[in-house]
Parts: sequence; structure tokens; C-alpha cells
Amino acid sequence: MSFNIVSVSLIAVALAMDAFSVSITKGFTQKNLNNSQIFYYGLFFGGFQALMPILGYFCGTAIASVVEALTSVIGFILLLAIGLNMIRESLSDNDEEISDEFSFKEVTLLAIATSIDAFAVGIAIALLKDPIMISAIIIGIVAFIFSITGVFIGKKIGRFAGGKFQILGGVILILIGIKILLGF
Repeated sequence: MSFNIVSVSLIAVALAMDAFSVSITKGFTQKNLNNSQIFYYGLFFGGFQALMPILGYFCGTAIASVVEALTSVIGFILLLAIGLNMIRESLSDNDEEISDEFSFKEVTLLAIATSIDAFAVGIAIALLKDPIMISAIIIGIVAFIFSITGVFIGKKIGRFAGGKFQILGGVILILIGIKILLGF
């Protein structure tokens, strides 16, 4: 099968939806994000979305079924832990404990959790014998754009709604984790 830019672009959009959803959540829960931090969300989410298909491609089909089963569990656990922590912080009586700070550790964990399905796409690309680098670049660029757009949309929502959006953000992350675990 030959490389098809339309198919790869549609796959990239589908893969970017989790990152987009998480970006919206972070936009409305982290009110003090500056432009460079928003750029980091795009860079990390786009970078991991580009890296994971490459890793999947090179792991090949020999371990595909084992790795695929584990990646959804890992993604679920990461999103569950981050989501539960957001809810815990939001329900805390101590307002100073609620973290509105940008964290590279959290961005990295979120980027990994939302890009795990891209690993399986890399395995599929290897089976189809399509070029991985062009596909990975397209997937990464789409995720980058969707992530930055998501943070900006989230910031707009947060300004209008205010309140305890951190609870909603935590619930959304947990639901995305469940979606990844169940393969929807």
C-alpha cells in the first residue's frame, strides 16, 4: 500500500483528539499559563504524538499484541492518577494547595498518556510498509496545533465559567483514561 496524505491526516486528527481534550482542560484549570507554557503543551503533545508512531514502527509486529494491551492500561493509569490528584486538590480546604502552576513533569505524563494510541498506529504503518517519518511529522504537527488551540479555548471557557473547574478537569482526564482503556 502506498502513502496516502489524506488517510494520514485523518489519522492525525483522530490521534490529536485526546491531546485536544486534555489541552482544553489544562487551559481552564491553569489560569496563569503564559504563551511559552502554552507552546510547551503543543511541543510536548505534538512531540510525543510524533515519537510514539516511530517507536511503534520499530518495535514491529512481533510484540504488537502484548504492547498494545499494556499501552492502554498505562495511559489509563497515568490519566487516572493525574485526574484524581486534580479532584483532590480542588476539594482541599486549603486554597494554597491547589496547584495552578505549570509543571514539566505533568505535561510529560499527559503527553505520554494521550499519545499511547499513536504507538499502535506506528505498528500499523510498519505492517502497511508506509514511510514512517512523513506520517510521524504530520501526526506531530496536527497534535501541536490542536493542543495549542485547545489550551486557548480552555482559557476562554475558564474566564467565563470560573469556579471549581479543576474538579471537572479531573473528571474529564479520568474519562479520557477510561476511553483509552476500553479502546473507544
